[in-house]
Amino acid sequence: MTSTSHQALSVTAPIPSIADALPDVKVPAWAWSLVALAVFVIYLVSTENGALLGSAANVLHEFMHDGRHVIAVPCH
Repeated sequence: MTSTSHQALSVTAPIPSIADALPDVKVPAWAWSLVALAVFVIYLVSTENGALLGSAANVLHEFMHDGRHVIAVPCH
């Protein structure tokens, strides 16, 4: 009887990652500023009740209140 030796197979080909398939995109600073402004506006319209706006809260309350109803955010 002869014995058979088994050798482990090794894969030497590199496995491509998702990052290799994505293009190298440079996002300009104005785009990040626009995103930050949009997040701030969404915060103001959806949740601001005077903590951030202070004395201007009374003036802008009705505007924000109507904006909440427009985007279907519950506020009552």
